[in-house]
Amino acid sequence: MRVTLLALFAAALLAVPAHAQTAVTAVLETASNYDDEAGGDADADDPAIWVHPTRPEHSLVLGTLKNGGLTVTGLDGREVQRVATPPAPTPDAEAGRFNNVDVVTGAWIGGRKLDLAVVSDRGRDRIRVYGIDPRGARAATPLTDLTSPAAPRAFSASEAEVDEQRTAYGLAVLPDPFGGAPWVVASRRSETRIGLFRLAADGAGKITYRAVDTEDLPATFATSAGAWTPCADPGDRPQVEGMVVDGTVLYAAQEDVGIWRVPVGPRGFGAPELVQKVREYGQPAVFDEVTEECVPTGSPVPEAGRYLSADAEGLAIGPNRALVASSQGDSTFAVFDLRTFAHRKTFTVGDGVVDGVQHCDGAAISAAALGPRFPRGLLVVHDGENTPSEDRENTNFKFVPLERVGL
Repeated sequence: MRVTLLALFAAALLAVPAHAQTAVTAVLETASNYDDEAGGDADADDPAIWVHPTRPEHSLVLGTLKNGGLTVTGLDGREVQRVATPPAPTPDAEAGRFNNVDVVTGAWIGGRKLDLAVVSDRGRDRIRVYGIDPRGARAATPLTDLTSPAAPRAFSASEAEVDEQRTAYGLAVLPDPFGGAPWVVASRRSETRIGLFRLAADGAGKITYRAVDTEDLPATFATSAGAWTPCADPGDRPQVEGMVVDGTVLYAAQEDVGIWRVPVGPRGFGAPELVQKVREYGQPAVFDEVTEECVPTGSPVPEAGRYLSADAEGLAIGPNRALVASSQGDSTFAVFDLRTFAHRKTFTVGDGVVDGVQHCDGAAISAAALGPRFPRGLLVVHDGENTPSEDRENTNFKFVPLERVGL
């Protein structure tokens, strides 16, 4: 216990002081999601924003709910559609489980110009694609499933391997600069691998994809204290989840390590660069099988980061070249300058007309003028501890006017 407390104290010395943090509040929230049988095993995770091209007040917010599917809401936070996950193909197989979502507009695929929502299905190890109705929130069912029934597994070599659930996890879309079929970057759960895929028409009116490239990020790191491997569940490696694309650069959050900058293009990935580390970087720890948690046995190394507490999670790009990163371990958000990767500020989403945000997984930003509710843009964040909990695991999404963040 003494060593653990010393390790925690050392990490606390690197933290951004509370007086240096900006507190903002959300103005509305989506409905509660309950991760139990009565709630349909719905567990909110990652949001995306689709902007209506001519009537921004009819824009949509999409959010993954894992086994609960995909929720589609208007800018008032009210659900207009719930997209179910695909069923298990056999009684013993895994059913669909939606993890991350991203949006692309104006993509030409199979002779059609489409706005698409792209989802990582970690349950079935597929990438799923949904057409977005141009009417947006005015449509009765804004999303239509366009996924080809022949869509291949993203990472698994067989259906038996799918059930091991080292499957498609994090996800970000790379638009084609000429308006053609976009690329999709997906990470692999419990592994360091990221993959690049190209969407394509399947010849039958649906959309499939093909693998283009893979990149394996490091699992072990050279530090001033020697080689370090982040602690994880037995057999797991330090995985990536939160990702965002900026032009031809991918920013990927390796949860227990930090944020990587990875060049990406039609031919594949370039050399990755670790541009921000978590505070726990280099800290030795052991997995406790009783608590199923990693227990620190020493201090972080001097080169550890100052602004992110593991897990490093959702990433979103805002105006003025700002990268917003969810620091899940301390329920804050760090803002970095994409030109220099210097830290700009840290903020929290606290209690206001709706409750604050804790343990955020995913985030999304639109700087567009979104009608009277959000005339200067919108930040949507996952809330991992929505209240009141009613003694049930309760999650949802919070909507923050972007001007309150001050990017």
